Amino acid sequence: MKRVLMVAYHFPPLAGSSGIQRTLRFVQHLPKFDWEPLVLSADPLAYERTSNDLMAEVPESVIVKRSLALDTARHLSIFGRYVAAMARPDRWVSWKLAAVLDGLRMIRKLRPSVIWSTYPIATAHLIGAELHRRTGLPWIADFRDPMAQEGYPVDPATWNAYKKIEETAAKHAAFCIFTTPGAAALYKARYPDAAERIVVLENGYDEETFASQQQDRGRAGPLNPDIVTLLHSGIVYPDERDPTQLFVALRKLKDGGGAGGLQFRIRFRAAVHDDLLKALGVQYDVSEYIELCPPISYRDALAEMLRADVLLVMQAANCNAQIPAKIYEYLRAGRPIAALTDSSGDTAGLLRNAGIDWISPLDDSDAIASRLLEIVHAVASNTARLPLPEAVASASRLSRSEVLVQFLERCTTSPG
Repeated sequence: MKRVLMVAYHFPPLAGSSGIQRTLRFVQHLPKFDWEPLVLSADPLAYERTSNDLMAEVPESVIVKRSLALDTARHLSIFGRYVAAMARPDRWVSWKLAAVLDGLRMIRKLRPSVIWSTYPIATAHLIGAELHRRTGLPWIADFRDPMAQEGYPVDPATWNAYKKIEETAAKHAAFCIFTTPGAAALYKARYPDAAERIVVLENGYDEETFASQQQDRGRAGPLNPDIVTLLHSGIVYPDERDPTQLFVALRKLKDGGGAGGLQFRIRFRAAVHDDLLKALGVQYDVSEYIELCPPISYRDALAEMLRADVLLVMQAANCNAQIPAKIYEYLRAGRPIAALTDSSGDTAGLLRNAGIDWISPLDDSDAIASRLLEIVHAVASNTARLPLPEAVASASRLSRSEVLVQFLERCTTSPG
């Protein structure tokens, strides 16, 4: 069985990030295709929040090395201040030193055939690139989403650090992987010499985890009996998922008499920016339409999706080349989906291909208000459309792992 060294900051027991799922499910499924994963991750000391709810899903046979890593903002600051260079390309850059040393030991002892590193913690790519440079092993850079973008990161020095990582990967990585066609197209245009090595491997859902929750849905019933409940599961970013116009739309509905006698509510689960949502609720006097709920375990979050009347996703136009990872879990939940996003973005394209047409711009309160009315009445009359079964089946993590194996095999069989 061949081995792959997987460099990933996001790994159990880290809590509060859906980014964990990509690496965790690859680790679970790769052995089915005769590839043994070796994990090089960060010491839990680096994580702001930890939880053991996913630890049991890491196979006991998998070797996991957790290298010393410090969070510059929490561990290396004095009275909340620190030297900016100590947080570039990110606050966990200290992870690189120990991880490279540990990675070299793992390579000497365990003889992996390929190195794979994954963003959104950019330091992971620094580690992957350095291990590749020192050993000559093929390196796959799993970008997931774009790194250096127009206006992001805001700090010019950090932007330059991101750009340098991109350039290194484009020059030296066997493959640069992105999760959406839009992101891949952007990077093919940016690095034309690497275009043949820039590929797409989407996120997905874990069938086994969903199957264990499915049987409980009927007994549990809807989230709020007699109240149409839209669920937004996950972080509400103030810029990339700005909810302001949604609250404006709620105010317009309230001024217009509500939803024609039907009750509805929007539940935000683990939004992180609860203060923003509370303030908007007060500002527009629509707090009665909103539920703010704390984080729960991953399995409980999936069970909640299965019970929602509608699953809500928000994505601004400045993220058109990105697809939130939870979209695939939304598809597998088999519930109606409403998207507040740009119709020309990758998120909207994915949903349209899955038969979902409840798509409205995140920055258009009139369109949102009209769509909310349509949604509430469709749910009440049991006429809401569900995702197409064939679109759901193609998005499983097992299928995604099989695609990754194809890239791994090409790394070990293709000259150069």
